[in-house]
Amino acid sequence: VVALAFQNYSREKKYMSRILAEKGVALIRAVEAGTRTGIMGMRWGKEQVQTLLEETSQLPDVQFLAVLDRNGLILAHSDKALVNSKFNQTPPMIQLSSIGDSVWQVVDVEQYGRSFIVYSYFRPFSGSDKESKQGRCMSMEQGEDLCFPSENAEEDWCFPSKNAAEDKIIIVGLNPKPFDDSQQEDVRNTMIISGVLIILGLAGFISMFWMHTYRSTRRALQDTTAFADEVAISLPVGLIATNKNGKIAFYNSAAERITSIDLSEALGKDPENILPSHICGLREILNRGEIISEEEMECEFVEGKVVPVSISASKIINEEGQFVGQVLLLRDLGEERRLHAAIRHKEKLAAIGGLAAGVAHEIRNPLSSIKGIASYYKSKFEEGSEDKEMAGVMIEEVDRLSRAVSELLELARPATLNIKSSNVNTLLEHSVRLIQREATAKNVHIKLNITSDSLVVDMDSDRLTQSLLNLYLNGLQAMPNGGQLTIVGSIVDGAVRIDIRDSGAGICPENLSKIFDPYFTTKSKGTGLGLAIVQKIIEAHHGIIKVRSEIGQGSVFSIILPLK
Repeated sequence: VVALAFQNYSREKKYMSRILAEKGVALIRAVEAGTRTGIMGMRWGKEQVQTLLEETSQLPDVQFLAVLDRNGLILAHSDKALVNSKFNQTPPMIQLSSIGDSVWQVVDVEQYGRSFIVYSYFRPFSGSDKESKQGRCMSMEQGEDLCFPSENAEEDWCFPSKNAAEDKIIIVGLNPKPFDDSQQEDVRNTMIISGVLIILGLAGFISMFWMHTYRSTRRALQDTTAFADEVAISLPVGLIATNKNGKIAFYNSAAERITSIDLSEALGKDPENILPSHICGLREILNRGEIISEEEMECEFVEGKVVPVSISASKIINEEGQFVGQVLLLRDLGEERRLHAAIRHKEKLAAIGGLAAGVAHEIRNPLSSIKGIASYYKSKFEEGSEDKEMAGVMIEEVDRLSRAVSELLELARPATLNIKSSNVNTLLEHSVRLIQREATAKNVHIKLNITSDSLVVDMDSDRLTQSLLNLYLNGLQAMPNGGQLTIVGSIVDGAVRIDIRDSGAGICPENLSKIFDPYFTTKSKGTGLGLAIVQKIIEAHHGIIKVRSEIGQGSVFSIILPLK
């Protein structure tokens, strides 16, 4: 920019000064030509030179013309009043190295102010020394010189002396406005161009800085977004976020699993259209600026499926205090409640175990004595007598009480398993044969469906058969008027699943959560320990047992065991 500015300024200054200097030189030559012509016409003197200067100064942009002697005395001037006065700017004549030289300067002239002056030696004659010595001379066509000496030649300064060519200087003062205007225009243009270049340079630099900042910010934003997305998607809780218009903008996989609603169905929808109305009622609380924390409720997201959830919700406000949206967190309480139920169940078993360990021994010894005495008296009474019958009932009750104590001890003590790799299909076929006769007697048809896949499981066949027989017998007892008992063995989600379905009366919904509790039974002669023992055996095999039931439709017990 600096080099361009200096170059433009110097070029324009040189160009305009040359134009003005050439104009000044042209005027000087014109004055000299006019003077020479007048002298040759024999009626010429200093008065005529004065008049010539006055007339020539009328040209445009000409401020003044003057003829000076070597000491700066004005001999003739376009302003006649200044004749015989001292010119306030004595030209540096030493710069005029020869008669043909001309020099220009921009100076301040007292009467005219700022002026572009061009000066040179005044040369009204050009020729031989004869002209210098004899005065006025005229060259005739025949080659003879006709000279007219002047009587006052020595008094009239326009006639040459011996050194006339170096006596006098002619000065032309020109208006410097074009020169100044060109310089100002050049400075202005240079400043404009320089400003544009500087602005472009700064803009380029700022653009590069902004681009670098933008790329860094974008990269950081992408990293942060990827991190936030990964965290949000991997959260074990359901995350539902809405935008400022109240439409769902984010819906993670946990939310899909909890609500059973696909992402494609949820995005861009109003929460009130896809979520239960009592959840959407929380929006009123959020609109009041309140925060919802761990609000537990039962939600039916899809028909027929009730999910216990814990809900937390809040408004999203950015750094400028503007509302951005709302966030809703759903935590599935089903597994948590199952764990609590399992803990409570184990606590009950631990309590029963402690009770059984302390009481079983004390009960069994008296029971043995009572059974012995009852057997003695039964042998003494006559056959068919009421006393003999009562003694038999006493023995049966003692046996039933002894079985109850044995089952209690079995439930209380840790399960000991004899684990071997066995095929579940073989186990099912064997267990079905054991109850086939009893099922036929109760008019119950048994249907066994087993898969052709190999269902090899690490298990204790005897204890698992005990559990299956217990479930079979419960199914037969639920169908006193006959029906169908369906047993299905299959592989589901990488595990062995055994479904035992009966067509009985079903279990009341309020009893479903209690059937595995010790001593809970709806049978008149049951101990309430059978299903508790079954559950203990299945859990010892690292499996789980579930039950589904509908009144009038029957019940389904599902055993899930890990594959080998």
